[in-house]
Amino acid sequence: MRRLVVVMVMALAAAILAGCGGSTTVDEGPVTVARSGTGADNPGSSGSMPDTPGGGHAVRIAVVTHGQASSPFWAIVRNGVEAAGRQMDVVIDYKAPDVYSLAHMEELIDQAVATRPDGLVVSLPEPGLAPAIERAVKAGIPTVTINSGSDQYKKLGVLAHVGQPEGDAGFKAGRRLARAGVHRALCINLLIPNQGLDARCAGLARAMRAAGGTSKMVRIDDQAADAPRRIAAAVEAAGADGALAMNGTSGLAAGKALAGADVTVGTFDLGPDVLKAVRDGRLAFAVDQQAYLQGYLPVVLLAQKARYGLFPAQGDVIPTGPNFVTAANAAQAIELSARSIR
Repeated sequence: MRRLVVVMVMALAAAILAGCGGSTTVDEGPVTVARSGTGADNPGSSGSMPDTPGGGHAVRIAVVTHGQASSPFWAIVRNGVEAAGRQMDVVIDYKAPDVYSLAHMEELIDQAVATRPDGLVVSLPEPGLAPAIERAVKAGIPTVTINSGSDQYKKLGVLAHVGQPEGDAGFKAGRRLARAGVHRALCINLLIPNQGLDARCAGLARAMRAAGGTSKMVRIDDQAADAPRRIAAAVEAAGADGALAMNGTSGLAAGKALAGADVTVGTFDLGPDVLKAVRDGRLAFAVDQQAYLQGYLPVVLLAQKARYGLFPAQGDVIPTGPNFVTAANAAQAIELSARSIR
């Protein structure tokens, strides 16, 4: 009976404290969902898994992209990756080839898989990378593809694709050109084939046909000094009154080549110079596929999966674009571009 009275008194005291605004702080300890054969729960793995302050192992995510991190576009992707790494408190291992080649990309992916990370983020510029990505999935590494490959990822067994549906982006850009009065469009593609860029050109062609116009694709080395001259020659040969460039470098070259001509020019991708050209009217628009989110979102998703087994929209595309920057909203994009966010 005495014990019952003590318990009741303690309960009453707790209730009084609660009524007076007393609070209790509960810290959630580190939680990692067990996953067979991976670095987080495989002490014998070759991956380095640093301990977290609260015990257990830090989540480690490997990132392999086909574009050099030094390029303006991929620098934004990497900025998103690193921001998510800091915010989610995960260890990031980022790799990119100095010069793109399929063999080098396969090697980097296989090296990342061998370290047994808790997650893998990989770009998918061409179907030839499928075997390497499938090896990662077969090894039990949760994998998310990014950037190009929105029409290829489903065949590979990855968790999701984070990026811009390229065909849809090309179609919407083409529809914008058609509304501006373009009837004969030129798609300025890169010299090195990329399935995502080809899909953009195909989308542009669909939009022009739907508007009663035509479209033609030309491949030009955007790094060549004579790129503006070659673009101008291609526009003249096609009798084009509109052009859509597949990246910012080509877009700037087109803007320079066609300055003063009665040709409407749009481009994919941003950058300080591209945005200034849009603001000043030298480019009609720039298509923003939000490179920052392509780096940021997969790290967040894979970290949550590693810790809690949670993953939204599994098997789907998580679209990051297209968004359009015009003279009306270029100023805000310019400010964010200076911070490697846009």
